[in-house]
Amino acid sequence: MVKLRGCGTALVTPFLGDGSIDEKALRSLVAWQIESGIDFLVPCGTTGETPTLSHDEWRRVIGTTIEVAAGRVPIVAGATSNSTSEAVHKAAEVSRIQGVDAILSASPYYNKPTQEGQYQHFKAIAAAVDKPVILYNVPGRTGVNLEPNTLLRLSELPNIAAVKEASGVIGQIATVCSLIPGFTVLSGDDALILPVIAVGGVGVISVASNAIPKETADMTRAALDNDWTLARTLYQKYLALMQANFIESNPMPVKAVLAMMGRIEENYRLPMCRMQPALRAKLESVARTAGVIK
Repeated sequence: MVKLRGCGTALVTPFLGDGSIDEKALRSLVAWQIESGIDFLVPCGTTGETPTLSHDEWRRVIGTTIEVAAGRVPIVAGATSNSTSEAVHKAAEVSRIQGVDAILSASPYYNKPTQEGQYQHFKAIAAAVDKPVILYNVPGRTGVNLEPNTLLRLSELPNIAAVKEASGVIGQIATVCSLIPGFTVLSGDDALILPVIAVGGVGVISVASNAIPKETADMTRAALDNDWTLARTLYQKYLALMQANFIESNPMPVKAVLAMMGRIEENYRLPMCRMQPALRAKLESVARTAGVIK
């Protein structure tokens, strides 16, 4: 099974003004990410506005990413649903796509399942696929927390390979690293990359790296190599930008920054929409200060 380490980008999905997928911009973005030294790519996660993609578009985004990547970096495909049967179907379908190396699946949203419900949900997904499964714990979006003891049980299943931890609770993440030695823990929060690595994590699935792929990859790699001086220097330079990516709902700010950089058009699918002008101006100021735009 692929062993993920370092910085992976949770890719945005570029759209044209008519709402269709901007395949040219997507191809350019994927190529730039790889050329910038990113370690792996994650199409069709939350940052990709995946809940608004049709089934065919979901497959198209993943397929395009695989085609452009051409085996140069691992591809982790998002496959999430709050219906277990639908999540199983999506995961099984995407696992059969040549070029998909692992599957990322978040806890069921809205339903608010118990710990046992989450365990059975992920167990069913794992049983349906022959690829590594990365669990995604993001209570701020799903309404439920995947607790360390539940994660311990899940880690005993053969192809549960990792967790993307976005609880924001460093004590919980430290507990996971201590409770399950050797289990792959990836930060789901850019602002917590260094703390997560410090307690035993091995990387990040990043939003910020859409716009600063080299810088985020270099920072993550430096921390993993115990070059904390370089890691902290990069972290301090880009922390304000990493935080500004969440002054409104992700992926609105990071897509706005990419549009400021001229890499995509600033288009969204409802319910995502353009940022409030005052907040967008604040984001632009932060991006200029960080040197991301001139």
